[in-house]
Amino acid sequence: MGAQWKAKHKEEAASAKGKIFTKLTKEIMIAARSGADPDMNPRLRLAIVQAKKASMTRETLERAIKKGSGQLDGAASYEKVTYEGYAPHQVPVIVECLTDNVNRTISNIRGLFRKGQLGTSGSVSWDFDHLGIIEATAANADADAEMAAIEAGAQDFELDDDGTVTFYTDLTDLDLVQKALPDQGFTVVSAKLGYKPKNPVSLSDEALAEVEAFLAAIDNDDDVHEVYVGLAG
Repeated sequence: MGAQWKAKHKEEAASAKGKIFTKLTKEIMIAARSGADPDMNPRLRLAIVQAKKASMTRETLERAIKKGSGQLDGAASYEKVTYEGYAPHQVPVIVECLTDNVNRTISNIRGLFRKGQLGTSGSVSWDFDHLGIIEATAANADADAEMAAIEAGAQDFELDDDGTVTFYTDLTDLDLVQKALPDQGFTVVSAKLGYKPKNPVSLSDEALAEVEAFLAAIDNDDDVHEVYVGLAG
């Protein structure tokens, strides 16, 4: 529904556990810079939840936290870099990368955007809302998404065709809302800061296939962490 692009075959594209763990490890290491205690570090706590859902071993998880928080020598230094531009047919795209080599990453991103248009900072982000995004599923038949959004303090919500509910929050309320949702009958699947398009574009089947191929190539790059697109559901 536009909050984040989901490729039709994303599970196939990301089937290699090594790639999934690489992305999760980078996120944990960056989050751990702000402290190794998840109780005092909401971003790290969310990253740990995602890692556990992906069946990351405790040893791998703890090593990533120690590397990120500086408890181990020789840790790679990752930083977050964001690129903006357009996919084919002028569909706005925001690409978030976690990288230990910015020169390599920008070179790769430029190549991937050859079929689109790589823009400057701010060139498309004005057309997105930057907010908290929580995906959740009903834990029981009585769970009411609208009431849960109100009680938990979410700004808005969307119901997906597969039964998943996406709750949107203020940037500063993400952690509070995701903690409150279980009491409202919802199981949190993921929680993160991200982008929601203000004016998603609708395309014909042929044009949509072209855009999806473009996005799949970007999402498959090892440095790419998240891809957000202004595309109607």
